[in-house]
Amino acid sequence: MRERISVTVTAPDPLTREGAVSQLRRQPGIELREEPGPGTVALLIEDGLDDDAFARLRRVVRSEGARAVLVVGTIRESDLLDVIEGGVSAVVWRREATGHRLVQALRVAARGDGDLPADLLGRLISQVGTLHRGTTGTTGPVLGLAPREADVLRLVADGFDTGEIAGKLSYSERTVKNVMHGLTTRLHLRNRAHAVAYALRQGYI
Repeated sequence: MRERISVTVTAPDPLTREGAVSQLRRQPGIELREEPGPGTVALLIEDGLDDDAFARLRRVVRSEGARAVLVVGTIRESDLLDVIEGGVSAVVWRREATGHRLVQALRVAARGDGDLPADLLGRLISQVGTLHRGTTGTTGPVLGLAPREADVLRLVADGFDTGEIAGKLSYSERTVKNVMHGLTTRLHLRNRAHAVAYALRQGYI
């Protein structure tokens, strides 16, 4: 039996919140709570991202210690890095937010991994590449990545899971997990998505 996940739901209006709660009540392994906190996964639903939305996100992640899944209608490219670096573990487009898809994202967040839609990951890579090329006065990354850490992150950015990465690099799955754990711990990164964003910003991938 899968471990139960404690989930809170925050939405811009009562109707939207009740719709999400209704979907999650029917899903096995989900325990709905009223208040976020350590060990919970916060599901945040937004049409778009304005200052109020970012304030809610920061409050949930930083002040209350919850992991976050963001369900959103649109994201400006200028906000992509802020979303990832703000502690969001997974992003789901509102148009794709079925009960099954929400549970999938919540489980990923509960494990401490990342889950971004393929089109959003592509936009993130493009945006950070532009940002990196436009940066002047830097000759290299501030903090180093070992070659195998960079290799693993490139494959994470391409959407491969742990088993696929292990096969492509001829590593064991344990080695891949140890590589990810080591670099996220050393660089104080929250999850895989944050690690990819860091590597892109620093020009490793």
